[in-house]
Amino acid sequence: MTGTHTIATGPPDEPPPFVLHREVLVSYAMPAVMAGIGGLATQQSELVIAAGTTIAGTSAVVAALIGSRLRRRPDHSWMLRVPRLLLAVGLGVLAAAVALGLGWSGAHWLPRIPALADSPWPARLRIDLPVSAAIAATAIGWRWRGTRPRRPRRRHQSR
Repeated sequence: MTGTHTIATGPPDEPPPFVLHREVLVSYAMPAVMAGIGGLATQQSELVIAAGTTIAGTSAVVAALIGSRLRRRPDHSWMLRVPRLLLAVGLGVLAAAVALGLGWSGAHWLPRIPALADSPWPARLRIDLPVSAAIAATAIGWRWRGTRPRRPRRRHQSR
């Protein structure tokens, strides 16, 4: 025995499994770390706080929602016929559009709550939500599509 261990995960040509809780954890941790470092480097305390709340929180929620939906897709789904890049970009644009609407609504209505009237937090929603949602949805779509088995192309037989 040489001391190396291998884990049997299936045939070598089979893609790795899509594990939702890991994807959600990464979708929270990476934006939190990156935005937090950016906030510390530029001395923006507002960005440091947003890193762990609106930025990373939005990413994790979007990853959980889209990932759980994608995980239930059957192997004959139309999403497996769409090119990987197109699927990822499409999910990103869709998530950004929904999050943009939520961000603008939140930025409009939340300042009417007395406790949030003087807070800069609601104004950040207009940017934090759509950007975080777009990145998370694109990444989840890309990762999910990469874990699905490739469908063999059908050959058309001519008569």
